[in-house]
Amino acid sequence: MTADPRGTRPAKIAVLGSGSWGTTFAKVVADASPDTPVMLWSRRPEVAAEITTGHRNSRYLGDTVLPANITASADVGEVLAGSDLVILAVPAQSLRAQLPAWRDLIASHAVVVSLMKGLEVGTDARMSEVIAEELALPEERIAVLSGPNLAMEIAREEPTASVVACVDHDTAAWIAAACTASYFRPYTSTDVIGVEIGGIVKNVIALAVGICEGRRMGDNTKASVITRGLAETTRLAVALGGRRETMAGLAGMGDLIATCSSALSRNHTAGRLLGQGLILDEVTARMNQTAEGIKSAQAVLDSAEQHGVDMPITESVVAVLQGQLSVNDLGPRLLARNLKPEGDHTP
Repeated sequence: MTADPRGTRPAKIAVLGSGSWGTTFAKVVADASPDTPVMLWSRRPEVAAEITTGHRNSRYLGDTVLPANITASADVGEVLAGSDLVILAVPAQSLRAQLPAWRDLIASHAVVVSLMKGLEVGTDARMSEVIAEELALPEERIAVLSGPNLAMEIAREEPTASVVACVDHDTAAWIAAACTASYFRPYTSTDVIGVEIGGIVKNVIALAVGICEGRRMGDNTKASVITRGLAETTRLAVALGGRRETMAGLAGMGDLIATCSSALSRNHTAGRLLGQGLILDEVTARMNQTAEGIKSAQAVLDSAEQHGVDMPITESVVAVLQGQLSVNDLGPRLLARNLKPEGDHTP
């Protein structure tokens, strides 16, 4: 099924996952279509009750007031009933385990959108691949959204652009129309691989930049790591079948800059705490939400090694996370490649 490209809005939108990004994106689609019911699924009944009756999700979005057309439930069947646009915003590593229970509840014509930015540990699968496998959906009914997506800024309605990618352009355009709000501008792409890889690897690079900041390294170091991190990301994306030009856009450079630069970034924050000397368990205990780069870094490195792609920054971050490298020794390794021209894109 290809989504109707003629401008028809979804009859109902379901968002599975009531963390900061899931709740924020529910606000985006609710603001984009004020007459469309938007329903959030939350594992916690008390969170669902607060969203429905108080129009807030105070745990993640503070005093942000949610639109009146958003409701929530802990009953995933109720949330999915009648929804022709289903948005997934759960932790990447828990996705596969949850999908079988949802498969028969998703309408046969529904389009599924992934907001998740991670590779599955053990399989190195992208989230769109996990969705296709577990829901048995054709690729034209699966889309991904990525870009500079710092949830709190979007919840505050600060202007933001992102990318909706689907192999079927009409489906991407249909989704983009459903999430175009006054403060949120989605562009479209058919490069699903490139858009996903950009959103995945930037989390690992943000950990590296955060560690540099925690070690009080300067802006030259951080800018160098960001720039070479983009080169790493591009090499992997192209090796996997993505397009190089995607990495110069919102899902590549845009997301990388935001994630590596902002104190609102979970991965940047986690890296900074590591750089300050906290061990990984202490960082995890202090974080209110998942820093996806911690979970996905090894999978990114595994994928790079399988495809013969050199990723020294990613390799160094994995070594730190596994306790094989001290943050004190990270700096010299971040740019450890053979000398070559900057524009040389060989692996």
